[in-house]
Amino acid sequence: MYAAKDAELAPVLAKPGKLLKEDAFGAAALSGEWSVAKGEWAVKDGVLIAKEKPEDKHAGVCALNVPNRNSIIRFSYRLAGAKALTLSFNHAKGHLFRVSLGADSITLSKDKDKSDAAGKPLQLAKAEAPKNGAEWTTIQVEMLGQKVAVTTDSGLKLEGADTALDVDKTGYRFVISGELAELDGVKIWEYAP
Repeated sequence: MYAAKDAELAPVLAKPGKLLKEDAFGAAALSGEWSVAKGEWAVKDGVLIAKEKPEDKHAGVCALNVPNRNSIIRFSYRLAGAKALTLSFNHAKGHLFRVSLGADSITLSKDKDKSDAAGKPLQLAKAEAPKNGAEWTTIQVEMLGQKVAVTTDSGLKLEGADTALDVDKTGYRFVISGELAELDGVKIWEYAP
């Protein structure tokens, strides 16, 4: 069912400006801005198919190398056997924060600061997902300064903030845990001045 695929979502934090990247996976392979680190990521029938590979002994990781600081990313996804699909953000010194898309919940978390031995991950927000993950869902993640807002086509809204999030980010990392997830309709905007 594609009813929620490519849904339009109103921004929460500010108005979108210039469209920086759009990928509907119409080509036979990923463009040069994408890089696969782990797992199997392949374009099939206009959708990016993601699978974790057990021999990697690590979740599958595919990065969209579009540096950003304040931006909006929107995409559609479907869990087709995967435990979770995560949108992860790094900064120059490592992991920063992530939005974990599970079958029954969506979680916004700040990652542990690896330079702080006593540091721990910090959950900024969590909500039950009204869909079971097997249907197409459109999600939008907005970053503005220290704030992050997450919205889905089903009306789910999460917001969180942390001063550590107000930094340049290296790109957008998609992480697959489990057998299969599908991704489509990726769009990235900068904020309007």
